Order: sequence, then C-alpha cells, then structure tokens
Amino acid sequence: MTEIITGLKLSPLEVLTLLSAVALVVTRWLPTAARPPVTIAAAAVFLPSAIALGVTGIRWQMLPVLAGAVVAAPFAFSPLVRSRARRAPWWLALPGSVACACLITTGPVTAWAFPIPVFPELTGGFAVGTRVLQWTDPDRPETFTPDPGDRRTVVAQLWYPARTGPADAPRAQYLGRTEDEARTVSEALAGGVGLPGFLFDGVPRARTHAIPDAPVAGGRFPVVLFSPGSSGVRTQNTAWAEEIASHGYVVAALDHPYDSAAVVLADGRTITTATVSSGDRDTDDRLGDDWTAIRAADLGFVLTRLEELDRGDGADPLSGRLDTGRVAATGHSMGGAAALQAARRDHRFDAVIDLDGYPRGPLSPALDQPTLALTQAITPETDPRYLPQLTEVLTRGTATNYRLTIPGAAHLTFMDGPLYLPPVPSIVGSLGRAESPRVVAATTLAFLDSLLRNGSGDLTGALSAYGELSVFRHGNGR
Repeated sequence: MTEIITGLKLSPLEVLTLLSAVALVVTRWLPTAARPPVTIAAAAVFLPSAIALGVTGIRWQMLPVLAGAVVAAPFAFSPLVRSRARRAPWWLALPGSVACACLITTGPVTAWAFPIPVFPELTGGFAVGTRVLQWTDPDRPETFTPDPGDRRTVVAQLWYPARTGPADAPRAQYLGRTEDEARTVSEALAGGVGLPGFLFDGVPRARTHAIPDAPVAGGRFPVVLFSPGSSGVRTQNTAWAEEIASHGYVVAALDHPYDSAAVVLADGRTITTATVSSGDRDTDDRLGDDWTAIRAADLGFVLTRLEELDRGDGADPLSGRLDTGRVAATGHSMGGAAALQAARRDHRFDAVIDLDGYPRGPLSPALDQPTLALTQAITPETDPRYLPQLTEVLTRGTATNYRLTIPGAAHLTFMDGPLYLPPVPSIVGSLGRAESPRVVAATTLAFLDSLLRNGSGDLTGALSAYGELSVFRHGNGR
C-alpha cells in the first residue's frame, strides 16, 4: 500500500485518504437521503487510512488533505447526531466547502510537483546489483583539513550486471545505504540550494531497481567512472547508472568528501561540503580549477583501486569481472570537467563523456581520447564563455570528438532531477520525467558501445537523432 502509483504520484493508501476526504466535503451537497450512508462510508475509509499513514509515515503533501477533511467532518456529521440540525444556507456553506476542497487539492498537486521518484524500467539484458566501497589514498594528503596526517578518502558506489534473482528481492535505497543516510543526504542537498529539507521528504523513500550485493553476472565488463556535479553526490545519476549497467557495464560513481553535499563514511561520520563560492568570478574560477583537479585525482585513484580489485585472489565477487582495459571517465557539470582533466592526465581512460560541464583547468596537453559532450539548449542566459571553451577543448583533441546539444534540455536534465523536482522547464528542461533519463542514457550508451565495444553502428547518425550534433576531427576542425 506504500508503493507509488506512477501516474498519480500517490500510494494506494494516499489515494484512499484523498478520496474519502473529498467525500466528506461533497456530502453537504448530496440529497438528504444519501448523506448518512456516504458520510459513514467516507469516515470508515478515512480514519483507518489516516491512521495507517501515521504509522507508515505521512508525507507533507498529505497534511492539507487531512486538514481539509478534519474541517469538513463536523459539518458532515452534525445532521447525523442532531436530528433537528438545520443545514447552513448554501451561500454560507459554499465558501467553506470550496476552502476545504482547495486544501485537499493541494495534496495531489504538490505530490505531482515534488514526487517520490519512480525510476524508469531498465532496457538492458542484465539485472543490476549495487554495492558501496570506500578507499583511503595513503599517498595523498587531505587538503580540506588542517591535519597533516589526514589522507584523502573516497566513497564509490558500483552498479554492475547481476544474475537475475527473485522478483521480490529487496531493492536498493535511493541516496544512501539506509533510509537514515538517504535523509541526511537529501537534507544536505536541499540546504545546499537554500530550500527547506521537508520539500524533498519523499525522495529518501524511493527504491531503485538495483539489488544490494546481488551476485555478479558472468563475463568481463567495461568500466565507467562518474563524478557528480558541484556539491553533487554519488547517487545523483542513479537512473542513468542503472540503465548503463543493465547493458553490460560496471558504473562506479564517486562521492568527493568536502565537495559533495554530504558523505557518510563507513565509521558513521558525515562530511559536508566545504567548497563555498566567494562571489568573485576570478577567485571562483581559481577555486573551481583546484576542486576539479582534486576530483580528477579521485577518478584516477578509484580506477587504480578497481584494477587491484579485478586482479584480486577471487575472494571479492568482482574479481575478474572488471575489464579495466576498457574504461570511460564521465561526469556531470563540474564532474564533467573532472572527467576531461582525468583523461588528459591519465591515459588508462579510453573515452570521455562530459554531461554539460564547463571545462576547467589547463587545456594542454590536448585530449587524446574520443569525447562526447552533451549540452543543454544554449540560451542568452548561458555563460558566454561556456561554448567557446568547450569547443576549443574538442577542437584541440587528437581523436574524433562530438558535441550534442539537446533541444529542451536544461542543466539538471542530465541527472535524476527530472524524476523528483517540479517540472519547470528552466529547472529540469521540457523533455519530461520519462524522456529526460531515456535521452541521456540512449546517447551515452551509443557512444560507449561504439568506443568501448567496437560497435559497428553509425554513431554520428545515432547521436544526430537526439539534437544538434557537431563533430570535431583532428586536423580538419569541425
């Protein structure tokens, strides 16, 4: 009864509560003979439904529904307990009924605007498993803390092809290993953009398609590393990561401590972001370059740890399953800039995907790896430096590079935001909750299959179907 009905964005229990609340308001306008049975039936459904919601956890969107029903109830029941009770004149009752109806309507409207995310069905041939790993780099000091003995720790979540298991196997929690961790991360993300945490109280309730610690499928799978956006977290592209993994890739998404909004370590400590903008563009550019360099080093470090994991003695389920000879560096926003830098300094990466990330740091040496840059629709509000900087990076590269501008996309189109944020085009684009993750996954899969699996298909044609494509070939420009 707590599973969300995709179209309604409500659970069956919430639907029952909503319908019975509406019935309590409507009874005032029914014929006299129909009022008693309808009122009693509505109350018989509303009370246990409201109590059950209290037990399972009431979303804030349901509070105005409960308030509207509570206000309407005395007027619905009064004629039943007072035989001579007279109904108020319609012109006095109408405003009260309208007010209650407006309160109740607020519930489904806000549930639609701030829903519990429902993840798209996977289209690949594999089930998906997930696990979280944590490593400390003994060779890198932690520059965000004053302790000279502190070393850089990175948390990575892996999504991988798994054997098909029982249909009722528990699915992974979204945003964290536990609901408590998910709430910590959700509140930190909301606070980072200046919004109250309660607006997203439904997000930590979501479950994804992946099964925690599911048995790994047979075979060796290319590896895709992912860095999130500024203050972003490892789970911000879960829909994308699960879809990629279902097509036979291992995706490793990183938390960057002191940069990500909140990172819960294995010992229970929570590290929040320390990367704060100064408000001065030149200073922020320098800070952004420094933070990007740290992220790029994190990507290289995690790749080293995955190589060691693959070469292990077989005790780990992923040993022998990671094809670290076929690796892509990917990222969103600042994470995309980190992916470009990681590939520039580390030739173990065979391909790069930049999801709407402004290139930062040095532009030399030139990128040797094929690169796909997905960008939002360019508008007058877009940073005028963005497109020229990105074009220079792609033009200087020694491989064939691609820039795909997707009509209707906004910056947050390229992560899970469309699944749980209000569908405002300026925030999440105009592609919609279902189409946004589909387009991002389809374009990146076409690129990954072509580069890491020697796909024989027409990559240019496949990408062109989704937007305005520019191809940059070494020596020939565009």
